[in-house]
Amino acid sequence: MADIELKGISKYFGNNEVIKGLDLSIQKGEFITVVGPSGCGKSTLLRIIAGLEAQTKGDVIINGRVVNQIRPSERDLAMVFQTYALYPHLTVQENMMVPLKLHDMSTMERLPLVGWLWPGRQMKMNNIRKKVEQASDMLQITHLLNRKPKQLSGGQQQRVAVGRALVRQPVAFLMDEPLSNLDAALRVHMRAEFSELHRNLKTTFIYVTHDQAEALTMSDRMAVMMDGEILQLDTPTEIYNNPRNLQVAEFIGSPKINILPAESDNKGHITCMGLSMSHPLKNPKKGNILLGLRPEHTKLLSSSRKNCFVGKIIHKENLGSDIYLHATLNEGQHKMIVRSDPSKALDAKIGDPVKIGWLEDKVLAFERDGQSLPIKS
Repeated sequence: MADIELKGISKYFGNNEVIKGLDLSIQKGEFITVVGPSGCGKSTLLRIIAGLEAQTKGDVIINGRVVNQIRPSERDLAMVFQTYALYPHLTVQENMMVPLKLHDMSTMERLPLVGWLWPGRQMKMNNIRKKVEQASDMLQITHLLNRKPKQLSGGQQQRVAVGRALVRQPVAFLMDEPLSNLDAALRVHMRAEFSELHRNLKTTFIYVTHDQAEALTMSDRMAVMMDGEILQLDTPTEIYNNPRNLQVAEFIGSPKINILPAESDNKGHITCMGLSMSHPLKNPKKGNILLGLRPEHTKLLSSSRKNCFVGKIIHKENLGSDIYLHATLNEGQHKMIVRSDPSKALDAKIGDPVKIGWLEDKVLAFERDGQSLPIKS
C-alpha cells in the first residue's frame, strides 16, 4: 500500500478550480518531486497533504487511514518552508526543540517556572536534547546550536529548518521550495545534501519546486503539474527522454527544446523543412506534425555536409563548459538553439552562417495538438 495516497483531490477558490480531480500514490521512502510553473497548484496540493488547506473534494490517505478530518499536528508530517520560519529570539537548539516540546510535553510541563517542578519533565527534556543532538550531528550544525537565526547564513538557516523537522521523525517530509531563497552555488550544494539526507533517513520526501534542475537531480519520481493537473508522473530520465506531450517537453529541459514544423507521410516517414529523418513514426499518420530537438542533441557540422539545417547565428552564450548558439533558419522563419563544445564554437560570431546536424535517435515528434507521437528506434 502507498504511504500517502491522494484520491480525486479537487480544490476551488471561489469559482476557480486550482486542482482538478487529482490522483497520486506515493510509496514509503520515496523522494517524489512536484514540479511546475508558478500558479499551477503545487503548493496548494502540498498544503492539502499537510492539512493546512482543506480540499473541496477527494481524500488524503496516510498509511491506509483517511485523514481529511485530522488536524495537521496529528498527521505526523513535517513541513519545511521556503522562508525557514525560525523563531528569531530562540537559539538553534531551542528552535529545534520546539516541535518536540509541543508533541511530548504537557501544557503544565512547558510552563517556565511551574514546569520545572513537574514530575518526569527532566527525563523528557533529556530525551529531547538527545534527539536534537542526533539531528544536528547528521546535518553538521552542532557548532551552531547556541547561535540565533540572525547569526546564520541562508544555507545554515535552511539546515536548521530541516533539523527542526527531522527531530520529529515524521512519516514524511513536505518541502515547499526550500532552496528558492539561496544563491545558485548554494542551491547546487544543498541539492546534494537533501539527496544524501534522504538516502540516510529512508523516509518519504514530497518536494515542491518550480526549478526543474532540482526535480531532475533529486527525485525517484517527478510529477509535472500544470493548471491543476499532473501531466506526467515518472522517473526524471523517462520524462526527459519521452515526454508525454509538448507542454512537458517544453517545460523540462534548459535551454528549452527546439520545436520545428514537420510532415509525415502515410508510411510514417518524417521530413522537416525538406530534410529527411532516419526513424519513422511507429504508427504512421499522414499530415503536419511537430518535431522536437533538444539543444544538446544537435551539433555543428562542417561546411561540406548537405543533409543539415542551414542558419545564421543571432546570439551566443558562453557558459564556459558549453556554448549555446542561437540561430535562425529559413531566412528567419524559425529559430534553433545548438549546444556546442567550446573548441568548435569559441570563434563563432554573430551573423556567421552555420550548419546544424542532429542525433537521429533523440528526435521527438508531436501531434499538432501537442500529444507525443512514438518513433521507431
